[in-house]
Amino acid sequence: MRGTAIRRTVVAVAVAATLAGATGCTSSGEPAVSAKASAAAPSSAPASGNSPAPTGPSAEALRAVERATARAGSARVDSTTVMGSELSLEATGALGWRDGLTGTLMITYTGGTTAETMRRLGTTAMEARYLADAYYARMGEEFAERLGGRHWIKYVYADLEDLGGGAGAGFADQMRNTTPHQAVKLLLTAGDVRRVGDEKIRGRRATHWSGTVGGATAQTVDIWVDDRNLLVKKVERGRTKTGDLTQTAYYDDYGAAVSAARPPAGDTADFKELLAAQDG
Repeated sequence: MRGTAIRRTVVAVAVAATLAGATGCTSSGEPAVSAKASAAAPSSAPASGNSPAPTGPSAEALRAVERATARAGSARVDSTTVMGSELSLEATGALGWRDGLTGTLMITYTGGTTAETMRRLGTTAMEARYLADAYYARMGEEFAERLGGRHWIKYVYADLEDLGGGAGAGFADQMRNTTPHQAVKLLLTAGDVRRVGDEKIRGRRATHWSGTVGGATAQTVDIWVDDRNLLVKKVERGRTKTGDLTQTAYYDDYGAAVSAARPPAGDTADFKELLAAQDG
């Protein structure tokens, strides 16, 4: 039972860190726009099952947002994620995207069955550090005792390809390629994208855009953009096997300094090795 709980926890941490770092997840939990898809087709290409992608002033305005956000390179992030009855969490920190996803987030588990399992193992929050080749999750003291005193779990992106019978391929791709402007790329595939109007977001005037993407697994994407064409808020809503998936993220302090030091090797356990040990 103990081994099963540890295995569930290290997998849950992989999912949680992905959801917290992600700003463009789809209702299936897979990346909104993969690197291969992005490179192979223009951002205005319609998604499978959708109406034709927007053209004209709407598309031009959204592409300007995509370019401005990409150029900014980093920002402070404050997000909440609810994944049905399975997991809910809050994340704060700074992320950069000039060369893949980098940065540090503090993630707090606020509810759900997975969070309850992790609480029983002494983990209610963790620090996640995102680097070019992997991300690291710092666990609580009680869980560290189960890992021979090691506090960090290392998740190499390539190893995540084998997670969950193939579902990890989505996690790995998402962690390598997701950035705040990914939500704009996703919105550019919506045939019903529309300018909702001007609203105040945390005291800042912003333009609200909305659309539906994803075909059979329809998902709504809403973004709010300031007068510099930078995202100040994003909301994505979809469905999972355990219920509704909602992710809300706020962005500010674009260009913020981002740091993510690699933890000491002696204080780090490898995700792949942990799973192999539990299977054995």
